[in-house]
Amino acid sequence: MNRSEQLAKLKNTEKWDVIIIGGGASGLGTAIDAASRGYKTILFEAVDFAKGTSSRSTKLVHGGVRYLAQGDVNLVREALKERGLLAQNANHLVKNQSFVIPNYHWLSGYFYTIGLKIYDLLSGCLSLGSSKYLSKKRTIEMLPNVEENGLVNGVIYHDGQFDDSRLAINLAQTAVENGACVLNYVKVVNLLKDDKNQVIGVQIQDQESGIKQDIKGTAVINATGVFTNAIMKMNDNVYKKYIVPSQGIHLVFDKSFLPGDHALMIPKTKDGRVLFAVPWHNRVVVGTTDTLIKKQSLEPIALESEIQFVLETAQRFLTKKPTRADVLSVFAGLRPLAAPKEEGKSTKEVSRSHKIIVSETGLITITGGKWTTYRKIAEDIMDKAIKTGKLSPKECQTEHLPIHGNKSTNSLDRENHLYIYGSDIPKIIELQESEPALKEKLHPDHEFTMAEVVWAIRYEMARTIDDILARRVRLLFLDARAAIEVSEKTARLIAKELKHDEAWINTEIANFRQIANGFLLSEFQ
Repeated sequence: MNRSEQLAKLKNTEKWDVIIIGGGASGLGTAIDAASRGYKTILFEAVDFAKGTSSRSTKLVHGGVRYLAQGDVNLVREALKERGLLAQNANHLVKNQSFVIPNYHWLSGYFYTIGLKIYDLLSGCLSLGSSKYLSKKRTIEMLPNVEENGLVNGVIYHDGQFDDSRLAINLAQTAVENGACVLNYVKVVNLLKDDKNQVIGVQIQDQESGIKQDIKGTAVINATGVFTNAIMKMNDNVYKKYIVPSQGIHLVFDKSFLPGDHALMIPKTKDGRVLFAVPWHNRVVVGTTDTLIKKQSLEPIALESEIQFVLETAQRFLTKKPTRADVLSVFAGLRPLAAPKEEGKSTKEVSRSHKIIVSETGLITITGGKWTTYRKIAEDIMDKAIKTGKLSPKECQTEHLPIHGNKSTNSLDRENHLYIYGSDIPKIIELQESEPALKEKLHPDHEFTMAEVVWAIRYEMARTIDDILARRVRLLFLDARAAIEVSEKTARLIAKELKHDEAWINTEIANFRQIANGFLLSEFQ
C-alpha cells in the first residue's frame, strides 16, 4: 500500500462507481465491500486512516452486554454474529477475552449469570465460550487485585478483544488488494452537483501538495463519523444536525493493576454506566465515559470530570489503587451517535444501531454504528446504493473474506509483540535481517523496533510521527512520555524514507508534541 501508486491510480481513472468520504471503520469496510463486488471504488480520508473515533475505542469486539440489558436484542444478535465473523476473518488481531464481573450483592451473581446465558445463546455457533457463575474464592483467583471487602461472588463471560487502528490499516490494505484506491491526507472540500441538484462527484484537495481536483462518481458515500454534519452542510440547503458527538475516555495503566489474563467488567457504576479494565499490549486500558459534547475535534481532550470518574471507579474495585501519577496515557474518542428526534436525550438513550440516510441529492450517509458491526454496516450501505438504482446489483462478498494479515492456522504467538502483523511477520523479520540497524528498539522500555517504523512508512502509508506512534505501533496510546521521547528519532527516519528536509523534521516534532500533550495528565505537562 503505497501513496504514490494510489495517486497514480486516481489520475488514470476518469469516473468511479463508488466514492467514499472517510477512512474510519465504516468507510474502509465499505471500500472492501464495494471493491470485492467489482465496483470501481475510491476512498478519501482527510487526515490518516482511523485518526478519529476508530483508533480510540475500548479495544473490544463485542455484542454489547449493556444493550441486552436495555432490551435491544436485535442489535446484540447482529453484533455477536459479526464478532464471530471478525474473529475468523482477522484472527491475528481479534482474540477471545474472558471478562470477570465481581459481585458485591448475592443476587447479582444469579442475575448476571442468567443474563449472560442469554448472551451466549444469541451468539449461536459463533460463541467464544460459555459464561459461568464463580465463587468468591475463584473470583479472587481470576482477579488477584480485586477489592475483596464485601465481595460475594463473580461471573465470567467471553467477548472479543482487538487492536482497532491496526485493523483499520489492514482493512485499507484489503481494499487495495481487492482493487480499490484508498488515499489518506486527501480532503473532500466540496460536493459536485448537476443541474438537477444530484451529487455527481466530489472536489478534493491533496493536503500534501495543495492540488485541488474534481472527481466524478456514480454513488457518493459519506462515512465521516463525527464530522458528518460538516459534509451535510455542503449537501443540504437547510442545516440540520444528523449526529451528536458523545465523548468516551480511557486511562492506560501498567499491567500490575490487573495481573493475569482476565478483564474486569463493572456492569453498573454509580451513574449507571459500564466500566471495563482490559489487558491490552501488556498494559491495562480502563474506561469508558459517555459525555455529550458540543463540538467535534480531531484531538478531543479528556475532561477533568471524566478522569476523576474513571479513577474513582477503578479505585473502588481494585486493592492496588491507581492514582493520577500511575496514568501512562489518557485518550479521548468521540462516538458519532445518530441524533435523537427529541432534543436533550441522554447518550445512554441514543441508539447505537447504525442508520443510513439517502438525501434528496442522492448522497448516502451513514450515522451511528460501532466497530464490531463495521462489515454489516458496509454491506447495508452498498445494498442501499444498489436499491437507489445507482449501481447494477452485485452480491456482497465479505462475510468470509479474509482481512490482510489473517493467518489461517492457530500458530500465532501472542507473546511475541509482532503478532498484530499476522502473515506479514516474516517480512518484518526479513527487513530486520537485511538492514540490521532496524533491529534497534524504538524505545528501551518497549518492544517496538525501528523496522516497524520503516514498515509503516513503506507499506502502510504512514506520513507523520503521529501516524506511526499513535496508529501503527500504538506507543502514544500505551506510554505518552515514551512516545514524546522517541519523536525526533521517528521524524528523522520518516525524513530519510520520504526525503524531507530539516525544516520538515522540526515542524513535525513540534506538531507531534502538541498532539502528545493531550495524552498526558495536566499535572505532568
